[in-house]
Amino acid sequence: MSLRLDWASHAAAKYACEHWHYSKRIPKSKLVKVGVWESGVFIGVVIYSYGSTPQIGKPFGLKMTEVCELTRIALKAHKAPVSRIMAISLRLLKQHCPGLKLVVSYADLDQDHHGGIYQATNWLYVGRTKPDCYLKVKGVIEHRKSVYDRYGCQSLGWIQKNVDPKATRVADKGKHKYLMPLDPQMAAKLAVLRQPYPKRAGSKANVAIPDQGIEDGATPIPALHPFTSGIASLKSGEASGNG
Repeated sequence: MSLRLDWASHAAAKYACEHWHYSKRIPKSKLVKVGVWESGVFIGVVIYSYGSTPQIGKPFGLKMTEVCELTRIALKAHKAPVSRIMAISLRLLKQHCPGLKLVVSYADLDQDHHGGIYQATNWLYVGRTKPDCYLKVKGVIEHRKSVYDRYGCQSLGWIQKNVDPKATRVADKGKHKYLMPLDPQMAAKLAVLRQPYPKRAGSKANVAIPDQGIEDGATPIPALHPFTSGIASLKSGEASGNG
């Protein structure tokens, strides 16, 4: 079994997200899309983006061009460990975006995710985010900023009048937040933020079993902000990573 990672087309990434990720949606705006192939067969995609907030780097003293979010890992049945796939994708990201210093990702409590893949690959756990308010539109729960990006308005009244009369507000439980520093200086700076890993629901162990449960990139919030710097210039076929 051979494993290859290379830049994926938008069509391939969209198919993977719609078929192999619980959100059933590809994030909008510009993305870094890393395709995954096993024995020559396309099995999914790893997507990095700015994420849901323009303030993602502010808590760490970083500019928007120095931090990104792992937004999706959408894979069908596969043999390679998710940890290996994610590690190769991070190497590709780092090689072609040398200005990046940090990757942020989340495990969605509403999906009963706890971040087992991050724990298996030694990401820093820094606690839970505060609960947030989402909108359920046409049966799909999305962040209010994502609704605005899609329809030009996030007012529930306007959405009910113009898009979906059954639209409602939905509060989430928050998310587990994980960090992957990309250089030794950032790793040293963030080490003081490390907290004990959360347990898998119903588990007595403090460290999760790795890594076939796809909880990675679990946030269903589409990216809203176009990439700048080196990320925006990545195109299909520029480089590949082999396991």
